[in-house]
Amino acid sequence: MSKKDKKDKKLKLQDELTELQNKYLLTLAELENTRKRMQKEKTEALSFAIENTISEFLPLIDNFENALNFATDSSEEVKNWALGFQMILSQIKDILHNHGIVAYHSVGNNFDPHYHDAVEIVESNDHEPGSIIEELAKGYKSATRVIRPARVKVTKKTLEKIQDIDAAKNDDEPQIDENENINECIEEENCCNNTEAENSCGSENDQDKDPMDQDQKNLRDENIKINK
Repeated sequence: MSKKDKKDKKLKLQDELTELQNKYLLTLAELENTRKRMQKEKTEALSFAIENTISEFLPLIDNFENALNFATDSSEEVKNWALGFQMILSQIKDILHNHGIVAYHSVGNNFDPHYHDAVEIVESNDHEPGSIIEELAKGYKSATRVIRPARVKVTKKTLEKIQDIDAAKNDDEPQIDENENINECIEEENCCNNTEAENSCGSENDQDKDPMDQDQKNLRDENIKINK
């Protein structure tokens, strides 16, 4: 085998080796990406399952909070019991916080269908339309999605307010003076009547001329012709 053949074979083997190395690195990268994707999907599935499970306990938290609100006006014995329930509620909220689930504030904000569920719409002139004036149940969210939208009361314009706005719009539009149009029509009609009256008077004057004057005129014309 000549040196040239050996050199060509060596170059060919080097090319094959480089190609195999590239394929190995590509396969290794694909395996790593697959592993990361599966790990991410597993984490998301676990988080989704935890969030769904916790969402089942949210009504229980609502009941705890409502009961504790009523306990503030009760006897000392009830307040002592309420203190223990308050500690239990705090522990439950700590569990929610550890999983990245927190409650969010809604009163005073504008209604957002992604975060709020309007259970009642009330008329009000003291708030902007679409404002949240009362929160009937807290909303909870995680870092990626809303666990439960807040149940809220939302305001809208009153009927009187809507009518006032419509009236203001109508006032801004130019108004047509009907009396002015009527006066213009009357003036045009009078003008036409005057013109017709003048024409009629002229015709009557021509008809009222004395026939004798016409005969005398004809006679003068004949004398002029004879003299000529």
